[in-house]
Amino acid sequence: MKPENQEIGAGAPLLSTAAACQSPSSIECQRAEGGSLSGAIFNVSTGMVGAGIMSVPATFKVLGVIPSFFVILVVAYFVEVTVDFLLKYSNCGETDSYGGLMAESFGKVGSMALQICVMITNLGALIIYLIIIGDVLSGNDSDGSLHLGVLQQWFGIHWWTSRAFSVLIVVLFVMLPLLCIRRIDSLRHASAISILLAVLFVAICSGMAIYYVCKGKTGSLRLFPDFANGVSFFDLFTTIPVFATAFGCHVNVHPVRAELGRPSDMTSAVRISLVLCVAIYFAVGFFGYLLFGDEIMADMLVNFDQNSDSFVGTLLNIVVRLSYAVHLMLVFPVMNYSLRVNVDELLFPKGPLLSTETPRFLSLTGVLLAFMYLAAIAIPNIWYFFQFMGTTTVMCLMFIFPSSIILRDVHNISTKRDKMLAVLVIVLAVGTSLTAIYSNVSTYIIKN
Repeated sequence: MKPENQEIGAGAPLLSTAAACQSPSSIECQRAEGGSLSGAIFNVSTGMVGAGIMSVPATFKVLGVIPSFFVILVVAYFVEVTVDFLLKYSNCGETDSYGGLMAESFGKVGSMALQICVMITNLGALIIYLIIIGDVLSGNDSDGSLHLGVLQQWFGIHWWTSRAFSVLIVVLFVMLPLLCIRRIDSLRHASAISILLAVLFVAICSGMAIYYVCKGKTGSLRLFPDFANGVSFFDLFTTIPVFATAFGCHVNVHPVRAELGRPSDMTSAVRISLVLCVAIYFAVGFFGYLLFGDEIMADMLVNFDQNSDSFVGTLLNIVVRLSYAVHLMLVFPVMNYSLRVNVDELLFPKGPLLSTETPRFLSLTGVLLAFMYLAAIAIPNIWYFFQFMGTTTVMCLMFIFPSSIILRDVHNISTKRDKMLAVLVIVLAVGTSLTAIYSNVSTYIIKN
């Protein structure tokens, strides 16, 4: 741990306030430059709207429309509660990172547990991003059926349209330049574009769904779970990890807050981001489910891998896939920020700030990116790993750790309401995770 203030975390640099402005990249100097509220909103929203958005329509198939909307609101509410837990203790304590809060409450064990969860979650999410980008560009045949990518549909199947080559080009000429940006607030323009692309995706899906409604070609729509046709009560809990992963933003709260001109604006930024993401997820889920009905896949992009009966339809299928791939490319550096900070603090606990050490910064960035590229090429299927993260590390980062900080209450500031909410959050998180794991394991055993 850093000797200045014993912080290890998913977030801000760890110099003390007294020494802060000795470095041009320190927290106090970054605050003096004043990160904007709009930039914070875009960065937090970008951290949420990632790979999980493509699986939201599949949850509507399991839950039905009305329960899905209810679950989205419930998860968003508890995310807002747990983020408030973190900000409350950040304002009262001497730390400015998530890891610092865990270190204050649970010592080295707590900060180490957080680091491990952050690294597993972010690393897994970033690998999933690269896999999906590869699926969009070069297709996928991991489930036994061949789905051509955009490049293969345009130019045919060649070595230079393969997954390995197309993803390598993206990694070298898109990802690497963005990852070399040292301040997360500098990514606000990329974040804004990524959110606009997500909105474009929603708009296209909505337009296509309305068009097919008028033509009478939409799939069947259920308002509630269909228990009569194979959906079990335990299957309902497998949707929770998808929504939880879709709203994950806790590890980015402190880095974004550290660069705000007014840190008190962070609460507003998170709430606005949650409202934006609730609207996006419900629109994508509803119109995606309306568009494809019970044929919707776990990754909705697979459903757009089809030939349309018109040029406009074919063009929209391509635009949907490419816009989402570009969205993930722009989300990638925001997610990577927390991963890189935590890996650095784990490997170099007594070293100077990562942002001030150019050789270490570049080498760590390169090694992590190379590992993620190799894993994305080697791993053909993301679904079970996606479920694993959503029921374990994501639940810890989003719900269990923040609630545990409140219950530990080292500063004696938690109210009775806070503690009751914290207990409720932990019980719900542990209960839904265990049930989802049981359901997934049972389904896997039955299928094999």
